[in-house]
Amino acid sequence: MFSLCAVVAIGLFFIPAFIIRPFTHQSPRPLLLAMALRQRAPLGTLIAALACFILAYELWRTVGRLRKSLLVLTLLLVTFSAVMARLNYFEWMFHPIAGPQFVAQSASKLDPKEMILAVRMENDSRAYPISQMAYHHILNDVVAGAPIAVTY
Repeated sequence: MFSLCAVVAIGLFFIPAFIIRPFTHQSPRPLLLAMALRQRAPLGTLIAALACFILAYELWRTVGRLRKSLLVLTLLLVTFSAVMARLNYFEWMFHPIAGPQFVAQSASKLDPKEMILAVRMENDSRAYPISQMAYHHILNDVVAGAPIAVTY
């Protein structure tokens, strides 16, 4: 029973974490499963973690030294899963751009096939690589003296 509770607690966190991968193709069915698990993970991991701690307490007196070590390691992983299930760890991947840096088109190292988001106001032009915008989502800039927020 301890093992089952541990697998549930760990799985509720790790299955969505491995299925949901920004910037890669994701199939609809696994993504639907991952989102359903992610939605239930905060309560599910809490219940499973509490059950694991109660069962570990009961098992502690009857197992040897090696199994006690395994119990502790499993409880650490279960606790980690219960904490992580409450955080939006996907936001950790996205960091704001401190300040835009621009180079001339001739000095650019972008692949010719790279898609860009372009802004032109008066005589001022900017190009923002979609690959970078998809990672950061928003950038504050000034074009032709006007502050703008570039989003993707």
